[in-house]
Amino acid sequence: MRTCIVTKEKCEKKDLIRIVKTPEGNIVVDLTGKMNGRGAYLKKEKEVFKIAEQKKVLDRVLETSIPAQLFEELNELVK
Repeated sequence: MRTCIVTKEKCEKKDLIRIVKTPEGNIVVDLTGKMNGRGAYLKKEKEVFKIAEQKKVLDRVLETSIPAQLFEELNELVK
């Protein structure tokens, strides 16, 4: 069980998407769930992605600025 950083709900890993800040400082979507680096989980819902972008939740958790392109990529994955 993992916790979504936006909704604070505990969900199974398969219901969440992991965003990782790699040791090199890159921000990537981790579809395997096993990448090295600091990770944060978001529920697989467009509304959750929208809230995360507006409130800059990922920026705070991963301690870096998140490019808008990442949220576009997330929305494409959920379609």
